[in-house]
Amino acid sequence: MEFIDMLKKRRSIRQYTKEAVTGEQLQLVINAGLLSPSSRSIRPWELIVVQNKDTLQKMSECRVGSAKMLATASAAVVVIANAEKSDVWTEDCSIVMSNMHLMADSLGLGSCWIQGRLRETSDGQSTEEYLRDILGYPEKMHLEAVLSLGIPAVHPEGHSLDEIPENKVHYEKYGN
Repeated sequence: MEFIDMLKKRRSIRQYTKEAVTGEQLQLVINAGLLSPSSRSIRPWELIVVQNKDTLQKMSECRVGSAKMLATASAAVVVIANAEKSDVWTEDCSIVMSNMHLMADSLGLGSCWIQGRLRETSDGQSTEEYLRDILGYPEKMHLEAVLSLGIPAVHPEGHSLDEIPENKVHYEKYGN
């Protein structure tokens, strides 16, 4: 499949079947994240892979209305980073998330990027602190996002190039 075709087809998937993601599929998604470039090759990120159903259920409450799919996901990958190692840790983590998201789609898996940084639970606790309590990562590590993974129960129609917002592109200077 051409890369542009994969990008057109890729959608965020929030409904999963009960079928499990295989160990091989999960490892390929993780590898895609680990192969991600980072500023000065510092790689300030670390990944926490969660497959335990009870933990995924608890994690589904980490965001106001935006993480419920974790309760039915086969797995999740939590991307955290040491902000002291790099001033561009959020960008580096975003590349990791994007690569894993695209790899999941290329394998026929469903995935959804659940933003965690600067988000809250329904009771006002930060998503970062909520997940830190569950997953035990140290204070020096900061949450970027969570990638839910599963076998898609539904896959919305892809996008077409006719839909892309070409007015967002400016040549040589803004407004052109």
